[in-house]
Amino acid sequence: MQDIATTLGVLVGGQEITDYFEGGEQYEVHVRAGLSDRATADAIQRAEVPKAGGGTVRLADVVTLKEGEGPATINRIARRRQVLISSNVRSGYSAQNVIDLLNKETQAMNLPPGYSYGLTGRSREQGKAAAGFAVAFLLSIVFMYLVLAAQFESWIHPVTILMALPMTVPFALLSLVVLNQSVNIYSALGILVLFGIVKKNGILQIDHMNGLRAGGMERDEAILVGNRDRLRPILMTTLAFVAGMIPLALSSGAGSGTNRTIASVIIGGQSLALLLTLLATPVFYSIFDDWGESRLVRRFFPKRSEEELYQGPVEAAH
Repeated sequence: MQDIATTLGVLVGGQEITDYFEGGEQYEVHVRAGLSDRATADAIQRAEVPKAGGGTVRLADVVTLKEGEGPATINRIARRRQVLISSNVRSGYSAQNVIDLLNKETQAMNLPPGYSYGLTGRSREQGKAAAGFAVAFLLSIVFMYLVLAAQFESWIHPVTILMALPMTVPFALLSLVVLNQSVNIYSALGILVLFGIVKKNGILQIDHMNGLRAGGMERDEAILVGNRDRLRPILMTTLAFVAGMIPLALSSGAGSGTNRTIASVIIGGQSLALLLTLLATPVFYSIFDDWGESRLVRRFFPKRSEEELYQGPVEAAH
């Protein structure tokens, strides 16, 4: 049976036997019977297959041909038969739109027992990447909180800074819609970069306000003065960062789709989040400062005074 299957596979389906090189190009060389020797059942029956004792025997002497229907090839995944469907995505739609529609239609089919469906290739990797980015977002917030808590020696100020992060996500998604970009791995990477920039603005504001309060200034006045003093450096860094993304947003050629997606998230998200940082961070600072002064919070999270935080290390150095 193996000899018969191999012979028919070569004569009817063809088989690669070697490679041919010419002009720096590589070409596969396939051998297959001529059309007149494989187009009809009589022609196939005239084919000869090797026999055990040597020599050949006609295929018509060892098989009976019957006309029927069946798959040209049988592919398997995990020892189960599979049918693979592949397609291109129409312009104006994303791969995620197609995946969502396929999942919806397949669930509506109510597949009988023994049948299942799933994604493969880039579609499957896209799902894995989405789950990985979700973990990355969570870990980034956790590590940022721990680092900020160590720098400010406070459990409250890091929360004030990080409160601006979830509010930047709607602005980033809005910028994708306005600039006609899709949500994909690269837009998620842009949001992750955006988190770091927005966090930096909050650090500048709160650190300066704490320093003013350590010098004896009242909280409300320190909030106004601190934000006025830090407005210029925040605007400078934001405008410089956005200007650096403009060439990526206008790029063309290989890899331009990736560049435009990342740049769109950063330009739109950072520009809109700038107002949020300047307005919301002082409000959160005041709210959490009042909350931090409550008796219950001070009982479980005692904090050092502003004078201790800013003057202690200086006195130790002297």
